Amino acid sequence: MTDESVPTGAEAFALIGRVLDVERTGETTFAAQSHPHVNRRIYGGQVLAQSLIAAGRTVASDRYVHSLHGYFLRPGDPDVPLELAVEVLHDGRSFSARRTHAVQDGVPILSLIASFQEDQEGFEHAIEVPPDVPAPEELPSSDDVFRSDPAIIRRYLAPKTAFDIRSVEPQIYLGPDPSGSPVQATWVRAHGELPAWADRSARAALLAYACDQVVLEPVLRAHGMSWSTPGLSVASLDHAMWWRRDVDVTQWLLFVQASPTASGGRGLGTIRVYDGESRLVATIAQEGMVRLRDAAARAARSPQGPTEP
Repeated sequence: MTDESVPTGAEAFALIGRVLDVERTGETTFAAQSHPHVNRRIYGGQVLAQSLIAAGRTVASDRYVHSLHGYFLRPGDPDVPLELAVEVLHDGRSFSARRTHAVQDGVPILSLIASFQEDQEGFEHAIEVPPDVPAPEELPSSDDVFRSDPAIIRRYLAPKTAFDIRSVEPQIYLGPDPSGSPVQATWVRAHGELPAWADRSARAALLAYACDQVVLEPVLRAHGMSWSTPGLSVASLDHAMWWRRDVDVTQWLLFVQASPTASGGRGLGTIRVYDGESRLVATIAQEGMVRLRDAAARAARSPQGPTEP
């Protein structure tokens, strides 16, 4: 792979914008494509964001998404077109609810329910404030890793090179964090500019896209694993988000992350998202499957020696 064939960060983010701009095929139906992914499966954040954008295009323009709950049901094939079927559940005086099924080959691969609300005045408070962490300019960029050699570029080209990710703790792309801590803080900012068509709900969907790539990282960090651990298998199972304010992923956002628990081959990741003014703009929770598929890798991590696969 030559340097000329590798898109810049801005070009990679522009590709995401084109992929997320789903095509209306009926009153409540949409069609979408996928960008390539190294593991030959659709990136979960992509289909989550597409399904949310489709739902948002069936509600009144003055209503924006404030919450989402979704389940990843099956792995998706990036070479097969997506059908997005939106069901109108409720349109009230202030709120609207929609269900979206993302379908391939006649079966759903993701199902979500999203709630939309008119912009309204009300009480405001936040009991948690962001931690005092180094500014993103003081931290190494994920670009230094993702673009360090052609093999890594091919592995991480989509979606990570579209975002500048700066971890306060040691990055775990190529090796584990020896601290074993289940918490981390991460600065995230998209390269490039927002798509011209991105309304408030679409801007929220871009956050859904971005967060799916890091939300389970504290699970790996807590157990001495990295994204390069042999035999590691990670897959999103369910995802919940609550948006408090408008959000712009092209500006620095601080992800304050934790993994409260892991058991039964599943790990829970949470994120509090703060903007540049230290305002809480979103809260995220995701449970994912986190397993070591390779018996030798499991044995290497076990203090008691080899175990049954």
